[in-house]
Amino acid sequence: MEYNVVDTQISPEGRLEILSKAEVAKLLDTSQGGLYDVFRSCSLAVLNCGNGLDDGKELLERYKNFDISIIQRERGIKLDMKSAPARAFVDGKMIKGIHEHLFAVLRDVIYINDEIIGNPKFNLETTEGLTDSVFHILRNANVLRPMTTPNIVVCWGGHSISREEYDYTKDVGYEIGLRAMDICTGCGPGAMKGPMKGAAIAHSKQRITGGRYLGFSEPGIIAAESPNPIVNDLVILPDIEKRLEAFVRAGHGIVVFPGGAGTAEEILYILGILLHPDNAELPFPLVFTGPKSAADYFTQIDQFIGETIGPEAQRRYKIIVDDPVRVAQEMQDGMKRVREFRKERSDAYYFNWLLKIDHEFQKPFFPTHENMRNLRLQKDQPSHLLAANLRRAFSGVVAGNVKDQGIRAIEKHGKFEIRGDAKIMGPMDALLSSFVAQHRMKLPGKKYNPCYRIIT
Repeated sequence: MEYNVVDTQISPEGRLEILSKAEVAKLLDTSQGGLYDVFRSCSLAVLNCGNGLDDGKELLERYKNFDISIIQRERGIKLDMKSAPARAFVDGKMIKGIHEHLFAVLRDVIYINDEIIGNPKFNLETTEGLTDSVFHILRNANVLRPMTTPNIVVCWGGHSISREEYDYTKDVGYEIGLRAMDICTGCGPGAMKGPMKGAAIAHSKQRITGGRYLGFSEPGIIAAESPNPIVNDLVILPDIEKRLEAFVRAGHGIVVFPGGAGTAEEILYILGILLHPDNAELPFPLVFTGPKSAADYFTQIDQFIGETIGPEAQRRYKIIVDDPVRVAQEMQDGMKRVREFRKERSDAYYFNWLLKIDHEFQKPFFPTHENMRNLRLQKDQPSHLLAANLRRAFSGVVAGNVKDQGIRAIEKHGKFEIRGDAKIMGPMDALLSSFVAQHRMKLPGKKYNPCYRIIT
């Protein structure tokens, strides 16, 4: 099948307009070297906005002739694109939001690679070094705003949700926006887009001109969750662990909507952190919510959490069904507690330095068949560490479902094997099976073949 494509050149706006010759040479060198594939796939994902595709491998194959390169000029740089998806253009001109996102890709994937990953100043083997790297990536993207009161609500949830659930996410975003709070999501479609749409309308009604719609992604997932153009601050972190840390360091509270394996991963991540003894007194508003039709979904999530990591984890969140106003009020009250707590302890409002994140939640996990098979999913460990390993298991399922590398690994070596105690594997199998039955693993209309096998 033929897809409409466009050849074009575009210039940057903002901080990438003014670069020294040495910086441009560095960009050229890295964009043509080992980082080119990441740069190309992330750029293609941004250009593919709104195309209803959640398969990284399929996207790369659909636009296999797409090419992007950096052109050096005396005045700076230009991006030269061949066979770019035509949907990113209106009457031959690139949509403004997509234009901004392309240069966010350039800034984060290439420019920061030299500043952070290859920089001896950051020891990425330590907890402090990893947190410091997340801070510098967010600061470089200009998303950390000092002198602003806590007001960022992180919204998590699935890219594959029903129309009723999507409309509900908009209603919640609207109520959050009416109360002058901003939105941060994983930047893709579904439950990541709905809250931003709702908040944008509410901000307009309240004449809030500086509304912020933050989108945090990572190279492995961005092709399956193309950033929606409402996002006015896109940041691409190097891996899923730094992306998750960015959410909880920059955000002040979290609302979780219905979703699939990726949402379960996010839930386990935040609960594992909040269960750490050092975070016992730390306020962090956490609400699970959805329309009436999602009541059973959250009952099942709650049951899974109780059966695996225990009742203490269940006490760290509230489940609110079919009540957007109450969700927004809960977040607003939570923000006040966060502000008082940080003010008392002189912690920054814009970055949660006091939150203790165990190194197990920071180490990048590569979902190979061997790593998935060797996950420690037994009860004989502290609950926050069990949560860390359960998160990795769900992360592997996400990789096998939508990430290019994960899909190819499944095609080559067969399904991932997930092993553990029967008391953990039983609830996990039931939860994943319900995600499949409810079409939460892939977009509607696509047949889902499980990429995993549960073994007790």
